[in-house]
Amino acid sequence: MTTTMPRPSQKQHFGPTCGPFAEKDQDQLDLQALHRVWARLVSRRTATINQIRAFLIEQGITVRSGLRALKNSFEAILDQRREEISPRMRGILMGLYGDWLWLDRRIEDVMTEIEEISRTEENCANIMSIPGIGPMISTAMVAAIGKGEAFDRGRDFAAWVGLVPTQYSTGGRTILGRITKRGSSYLRMLFVQAAKVIMMRQHRWADFSFGPWLTGAVARMPRNKAAIALANKLARTAWSVLHHGTRFDAKQDPALEAI
Repeated sequence: MTTTMPRPSQKQHFGPTCGPFAEKDQDQLDLQALHRVWARLVSRRTATINQIRAFLIEQGITVRSGLRALKNSFEAILDQRREEISPRMRGILMGLYGDWLWLDRRIEDVMTEIEEISRTEENCANIMSIPGIGPMISTAMVAAIGKGEAFDRGRDFAAWVGLVPTQYSTGGRTILGRITKRGSSYLRMLFVQAAKVIMMRQHRWADFSFGPWLTGAVARMPRNKAAIALANKLARTAWSVLHHGTRFDAKQDPALEAI
């Protein structure tokens, strides 16, 4: 994917803590559309699975939580509970299960396309050199902000994503509150997911340049707050890599590059 300079006549959009956003080029619009389609399909799949569970519960049948548990046991349930489930309800459930399988295939197709773009687009490849960041974040970031010219520094980008704490003063002291949750909720969700993946693999922290910082963060604050702090650090690092067209100089763990 190539990045073109905006034409002087293109509209510009402003966001909090940042300058004007140039109108997206066609490559960015295409990539953003892929992410929107992916998010819609995932949402539809979740709704379909929830409806299957609800109908089974109405029939007095409960299944362990988790997508895999339901998928692995679905056909066995219909077979074993044949006398308890009416033919019509069985048909409804089978139709929903077919919808689920179709959505799985569509989600996989869209994800494959996103992954292909992430490998061939230089800016995405640079962002993916950061531990914990993979095709989803890299492509979503490029689709949203291009080269990141609208931001003067990484902290401004993290603020736009909504990963900086609110601040207020009392008694001459500055108090940090919850994160602002302003800006792009989609990117914020992806960065937080990436941080949580890294947090679950503590034995790998020593491989990363920010490992000592993360160890200290976990020691002095609740784990959820440490995850948000890590998401903030990932966002700031990602902006720097994107803006300067460089790669992150650290050992890589393919198992962490998942989001």
